[in-house]
Parts: sequence; C-alpha cells; structure tokens
Amino acid sequence: MRILLRLASPQDRLRWIALAPVVLLALLIAVYPPDGASRAQMAQFVGRFHLLTVHFPIALLLVVPVLEIAGRHERLPHLRASVDFILVLAMIASLVAAGLGWCLARSSSYSGRLVTQHMWGGVAVAAACWVCWMLRARIVGPRLSGVYIGALAATVALVSWTGYRGGQISQGENHLTEAMPDGLRHLFAPSAGNRVAAAPDSATFYGAKVQPILAANCTSCHGSEKRKGGLRLDSYDAILRGGKDGPVIKGGDAKDSVLFQRISLKPGEDGAMPPDGKKPLTADEVKLIELWIANGASATGPVSAIQGAPTGSAPAAALSFEMADPVVVAKARAPLAAAVAHLQARYPGVLNYESRGSVGLVLHASLLGEKFGNEDVAALKPISGAIVEADFSSTGITDRSAADLAAMQSLRTLRLMHTKITDATVLALGNLGQLESLSVFDTGITPESLAITGRLPKLQHFYVGETKVRADAALPPAEQKVLQF
Repeated sequence: MRILLRLASPQDRLRWIALAPVVLLALLIAVYPPDGASRAQMAQFVGRFHLLTVHFPIALLLVVPVLEIAGRHERLPHLRASVDFILVLAMIASLVAAGLGWCLARSSSYSGRLVTQHMWGGVAVAAACWVCWMLRARIVGPRLSGVYIGALAATVALVSWTGYRGGQISQGENHLTEAMPDGLRHLFAPSAGNRVAAAPDSATFYGAKVQPILAANCTSCHGSEKRKGGLRLDSYDAILRGGKDGPVIKGGDAKDSVLFQRISLKPGEDGAMPPDGKKPLTADEVKLIELWIANGASATGPVSAIQGAPTGSAPAAALSFEMADPVVVAKARAPLAAAVAHLQARYPGVLNYESRGSVGLVLHASLLGEKFGNEDVAALKPISGAIVEADFSSTGITDRSAADLAAMQSLRTLRLMHTKITDATVLALGNLGQLESLSVFDTGITPESLAITGRLPKLQHFYVGETKVRADAALPPAEQKVLQF
C-alpha cells in the first residue's frame, strides 16, 4: 500500500486516504456489533439522528445516473462535471448515516438479522460509492466504461436493498406486501406470508389465546429478524428464555412478570409496550395474558383449563379492526360533530377520536408547542366533556386555563409537562373523577399539590419529577404509591 501511494498522483492518494473511514467503520461494527443491550444514553440520543440522515445518500446516488445520462446530450455535457463531487458527498453521507445507525443499534437494545444486514448494507454503500469514484477517475473522454456503469448500477441496487431492510426494521418485515392484493401477493411475493414459524396447537390456551396476541402486537420488534433487548416472543421456548435482562414471565406470578408489567402500563408511560405509535393491547388481551401467566404459563394446557378468561376479544386475527356500526357511531357523535369539525380545521392533526367507534376525543396540543396557549384551551369548551386524553406538554398554557381544564370531566390522561402551571392548576382538578394519569413533570408545583391525590379516586400515576416535590413527601402509603419521579 505504501508503494502504491508513493507512485500514485496526489488525486489518487486522496482517494486512497478517503477509504480509511470506510474501513474503520467496518472494523467498529465487526468488533462491537449490536448485541441487544441498552447502554450509553448519549449514544442513544445521537443515534436517533440516523433517521434524519439516512435518506441523503439515497437521494444523491439516484441523481448520479440521471446526470450521467442527461450529460451525454450535446447541450448538457456540463452536468457530468458534478458527478465526482456528488459521489464524494454520497460516500460521506453514507458513512454518517451508517455511523449514527451503529450508535442507535449498539446502544438501544437492537439485534437480529435485519438490523445486522441493514447496518452492513450502509457500510457497503459507502464502499461502493468509493469504488465508483475511483473507476470514474480512470475514464478518459465522454465515453463511460462498462465496469463503471456496472458498478454504478450495483450501487443503486445496493442502496435500494439497504433502504428496504431499514423499512422492514421500522415498519415490519412484510411492510411492502401486507396491503398488497392477493393476486399480486402470490405473483410477486409467494412466500411473504410464510415466514412465521408454524402456529402452536390451537387447542391449547397458549396457542388459541396468547400467541395470536403476541404475533399481532409484539413480534415485529421481538421476532426472529429483529430482537430488541435480545427478546423474542415468536415462540414458546423463546418467551421462556427471555432477553438480555433475564426472563420476562414468571409462571404463577403475573404481577412479578416483566411482560405483564409492560403491557399493563398506559400508552405513553415510560416502558409501556407496545410503544407509542402502535395500537395498545385491549383490556381483554391484557387479561388473557395475565391469566395465562398466573396459571403457570403452560404451552400445553387446554383452552378450557383457565376459568374466567374473557370471551369477547378476538386476538387471533392479526391486523384486525374493531367492528363498529357507522350509523350508530355517527348518531352518538352528532351532538358535537359540528364543533369537532370546526376545531379539527382550526388545529389540523391535533384533535382526533379515540378510535373508529368511540365518541371520546384525544387532544395532542403538544404538537403545536408554545403556539398553543390559554385562549386555545378556552376554544375547546364546546367539546371539553368529550376529551378523554389531553397532552398540553411544552405548550404556552398557564394557571389561567385551570378552570377550562377542570371542565374536562371525562379525562383519563392529562399531561402538563414543561408548562408554566403551578399548584393552582393542579388543585383545581379535584373533580376529575375519571382521571387515571396526571403528569406535571418539570413544572412549578410544590408539595401543596399532593393534596389532590386524595380527591381523585381513579388516579394511578402522578408524575412529579423535576419539581419541588421530593420522593420522601409525607403522604399515606396508598397515595404515596401513585407518585412517579
């Protein structure tokens, strides 16, 4: 290598030196691959930017063939002059995206074949960009060499394959085929639906009730191809093995089983599974898993062996939807339909119904940040009684909205994190009899607000971290349990 560098031109030496970061990243991934462990919060934070950078090399590489083809026109030869520069940018963008991806996977509990292939694909794209850059430097005149054309075509195919693997990680292994019409599915992806292991015996409680719930809600992150936290939930043996942190079920003791604890948390709570953005398990589905674990978590026990199991749920149909009579739903929503439509137009994407068959409304004012203030809360008065979940985190609301918040009598979840509210707002919420979760993280409340815990009969979680409330606050044991720091 030293002899080659000595004989090469300065431009060639620069190209060989540019290969060093590609080799170093490959070594880093080979020596420290993602292993399903969670570590280094800063690395997790930095790694999240992978999603912002991953599309740059894709866009740049798709432009190169266009410039090469268009540049062959007698009036557009200048377009080809920028190809070398774009290839270098694509290589740098690939290195950055792959490096951030390694930070995310290595520190955020990821492992599995899909993750590994996607990561190595990113490194391979950077190497392929370097190869194309080197080959193009050897071209003399306007005619492109066949080797360069082949390398460029292979690079475009490689970046497409790597992007596809990334889509499988984030959207599910069959994300391109799950909505495909049957005719096309059999034509283009005859095995797309056959990658799941054989179903367990449907005559058992596990096979008929539990496994379908896990398959529909959990195996996209905890399956054979993607094992977050080293945990697989796609087979009975894998469930018993658990993940990097040990077993997730304790036969005979549901309350002390991590799996049950995580699916029992409210959506949005720290550690809740499935995570935000995915449909949470229904109460019946949670109950079925609880009963299964409490009765020994057997793989062979018959369906009839567990008494009191909910019969109204239908967990066996993955990707199934609630059946709701649209006429009945429309009639139930009619009294507030005009007000809801007006507010949805005023605040696009912020106000939605809880589900297709629900009358309850979910408000995500946090999406608007400081732009959403006290006047906007007041504008919600016509529908305040129908709001079941409201997130005002990081908005501009203050204690002036206390009365309007207190009028939301159906609230089950209320988030006021990172706002300027004080004890006055919290103490005004004492009549919210349905409230189960209240978050005032990073606000101006004091221990005086804790008096509210005795006035909210259904309150299960009161998040008071980063406030003046201390963990040793004087409260009766029953009320002390609801505090979360």
